[in-house]
Amino acid sequence: MSRRGHSDEDREPLLGGESLKRESQNESDVSFERTPDSTESRSCNKPVLNYEEAVEKAGFGLFHGLLLLVCGWANASDAVEILCVSFLLPTARCDLQLSSADMGLLTASIFLGMMIGGYMWGYLADQNGRQKVLGISLAVNGTFGAVASLATSFWLFLLLRFLSGVGVGGSIPVIFSYFSEFQPRLRRGAMISALATFWMAGNILAAGAAWLVIPSTFLHVDLGWLDFQSWRVFVVLCSIPSLTSALIFRLAMPESPRFLMEAGMEEEALNVFQLMYKLNHRGSCNPYTASGLSINPKDGEDKMESSRICRGCQHLILLFKQVLAPVRQLFVRPLVSRSIALLIIFFCISFGYYGLWMWFPELFRRAEDGGSPCANMSQPQSKENQSCYPVKTAVYMEGFVTAASNLPGNIFTILLMDTVGGKILLSGSLLVSSLSVFLIYVVKTKSQSLIMSCVFSGVSVISWNALDVVGTELYPTQLRSSALGFFTGVGRVAAIMGNVVFGQLVDTNCAVPVLLVSVLLLVGGIAALKLPSTKQMDLT
Repeated sequence: MSRRGHSDEDREPLLGGESLKRESQNESDVSFERTPDSTESRSCNKPVLNYEEAVEKAGFGLFHGLLLLVCGWANASDAVEILCVSFLLPTARCDLQLSSADMGLLTASIFLGMMIGGYMWGYLADQNGRQKVLGISLAVNGTFGAVASLATSFWLFLLLRFLSGVGVGGSIPVIFSYFSEFQPRLRRGAMISALATFWMAGNILAAGAAWLVIPSTFLHVDLGWLDFQSWRVFVVLCSIPSLTSALIFRLAMPESPRFLMEAGMEEEALNVFQLMYKLNHRGSCNPYTASGLSINPKDGEDKMESSRICRGCQHLILLFKQVLAPVRQLFVRPLVSRSIALLIIFFCISFGYYGLWMWFPELFRRAEDGGSPCANMSQPQSKENQSCYPVKTAVYMEGFVTAASNLPGNIFTILLMDTVGGKILLSGSLLVSSLSVFLIYVVKTKSQSLIMSCVFSGVSVISWNALDVVGTELYPTQLRSSALGFFTGVGRVAAIMGNVVFGQLVDTNCAVPVLLVSVLLLVGGIAALKLPSTKQMDLT
């Protein structure tokens, strides 16, 4: 189906979009032109606006606040679903009979799904729109996440977490593309940083729910064929944010105006700008006036050619080549140098952050008897010697404290992103993160380990926030979601490797994975210096 073939219901924007469309047509009596040289539009004294001008004219206010809440909740839901597994490991390992290697595979499974889903959903979002893809991917995430609570074996649980990861892989890159395309240029960095802080909110939500629910073993229900322990209740709770986000996106959110302009849907794009203007200028009697929206004719031709190619695809090999086309564009001039740098950064930070972060609850559990997280790992721990009950509440308290330590880093990035710039924040925070991980290995007591884990948490979140901003601004609209999908896919490969390495070595040689994380973060910080500055730049 072509983009012009969407139903009216699919196109209806947030908060009464159809009535707004009729109102705008009656009040503004607009006619749409493809180029800014229209004599008719000049004679009516109504400007033809390009994308950045249209966004600026729509203003900044209530609409952007509502958008931040909706997209932020979706971002938080992804964090909850990803981190869910790390919090249930100290208890679920007994019920599912997990070795350390099994736990490594389990934490890696969601990243394998994210790797596959990231590029697939990113490509679909660039071709068919952000809003619909977000609704579907979030629904896939929440549905399979909830069903995983009923798994009776390790391999079934592994499969369901993988399928949940396919949904997560789509929503993360598309959320940031979608959100950024509503933001005025001078506020884009701060707003994307604010959106990124909701990852911290999801992290705290997951840690808090784990702290409250998993130690409450009285919540278990005997279903006969399954002893539904408290950790399974926690898994169900973790799926609720994704399912509610999917419902909101499907029923209430408009399509990205930038995508609509690139797709040749100027009327629909103008309706979205009118909605933004109406919510941001409540009480104003002045309508949003424009005789049309201008787009780059070459972009329009590229879109039309892409549609012709898609309609003409008869064989799987042709479709496969079309899907890979955006990746090839990332590695030609003038994008090749930034793409290589981002490739290195995404690999290093994903291996380091997810490889270490997903294991924090298990590391804290193993340090309960005192010493550093690596102190009690000289000998492999057999399944028979593992003890899961009674649940040690301190493990989840420490996880909650570590998650909450994200807050200073998030505040820091919101305040300084638009003044310092994402490049400097990204490089500096990666270098400090590298040092903090090295100190996690060096320290000798449990309390010192907790402090350094909090430092790593607070500093590494700056890296992620800066990477979200920089990655969004470095690529044009027709490549943005595909680029983020590809690079996050690379990050998923790194996250898989990190979790497998930890699972294989955490019992026998803890120094190797920990010090490897420190080195990779150092390499990522150096690579970030090679990126161009994106401070307050226009989206292309």
